Amino acid sequence: LAKYLVDEVQEIYRLQGVRINDKHIEVIVRQMLRRVRIKEVGDTDFLIGDQVEKWRFEEENERVLGEGGQPAVAEPLLLGITKASLSTESFISAASFQETTKVLTEAAINGKVDRLVGLKENVIMGRLIPAGTGVSKYSGMEAVTDEPEGAEELPAPGTTPEAVA
Repeated sequence: LAKYLVDEVQEIYRLQGVRINDKHIEVIVRQMLRRVRIKEVGDTDFLIGDQVEKWRFEEENERVLGEGGQPAVAEPLLLGITKASLSTESFISAASFQETTKVLTEAAINGKVDRLVGLKENVIMGRLIPAGTGVSKYSGMEAVTDEPEGAEELPAPGTTPEAVA
């Protein structure tokens, strides 16, 4: 399904003479296909008809299989771009997209807690993003150089030592 969607979107852009790398469209399609609808619950905690994140579905099935139980069965769910953005686990991220009042009201009524695990919600809150040097395992690291203590910096080519001082 994902490949079909990417190919069809690319075809529309190609007809207009626009070239776009597949990876950009794949990111959007992956967001649109990140949920599944539960068809059979097996021994999981899901209910028939639940719409859950694909990673959560796989995690729950692994847990149940590890205990020797019956896994759940689900079908992929294709969400529109708007619906996909609003159905994220992070209510802060969803509220920044559309229907801000509705999203924040539902989050407050349901007592939701945003764990701030994604990039978008961390940017909104003004925190380091959980990527690159913002990853917590790198927070205590210090830069190490190969230069010995007290090494002098050389002047740039074409300048005199007096001009640098």
